[in-house]
Amino acid sequence: MLFSKLLPKEGNFFELFNQHADRIVEAAKAFSLLVTHYGDDRLREQYLQEVDNAEHAADRVTHEVNRLIHTTFITPIDREQIHTLINLMDDVADLLQDSAQTMSLYDVRHMTESIKRLTDLSVKCCERLRHAVSLLPKIAEPATAEAALKTCEEIDQLESDADRVMRSAMSALFRNEPDVREVIKLKAIYELLETVTDKCEDVANQIEGIVLENS
Repeated sequence: MLFSKLLPKEGNFFELFNQHADRIVEAAKAFSLLVTHYGDDRLREQYLQEVDNAEHAADRVTHEVNRLIHTTFITPIDREQIHTLINLMDDVADLLQDSAQTMSLYDVRHMTESIKRLTDLSVKCCERLRHAVSLLPKIAEPATAEAALKTCEEIDQLESDADRVMRSAMSALFRNEPDVREVIKLKAIYELLETVTDKCEDVANQIEGIVLENS
């Protein structure tokens, strides 16, 4: 019994990564529903709360991972990689919450096609992020490592698509919107949503590094 207690322990980091990725997708889907039903006051408040709940749950997972980093003797991958990955993932959840709250605080009155397109790309990025994270436990297998890298490439492409949508949206906004207040509001929303995809790309880059170092 004493010997078993002295054995090095490996925290269940991969499972916690998966839990966090699930919360990110929950937040993204709730945000998408918020955009879809924005004209309904009751549903808008409901989905805003769901985004907040998912972000708070993600925070708890992040806290647990960071705690385990300091209490686990042996980790499955480098400690710095774990720390960077979970905090980049948490940034994604934070940005989704920021996007939802900014729309409420700025009293945005209607959803533009550009917001809808950026939201759709954000959801797809988050779903691919979750898939990439789910592959981490088996990246020592060549086929799994290849699949993870392919998924990261897909995230990169989605981020490039979002960047093009935002540039087009900004151009149309400054050319066609006469109300300066609306310009300020929508510009902030566009930038936040594009940053969601940027941060997903940062997560993908971190996962690529982990795969290449550990496969």
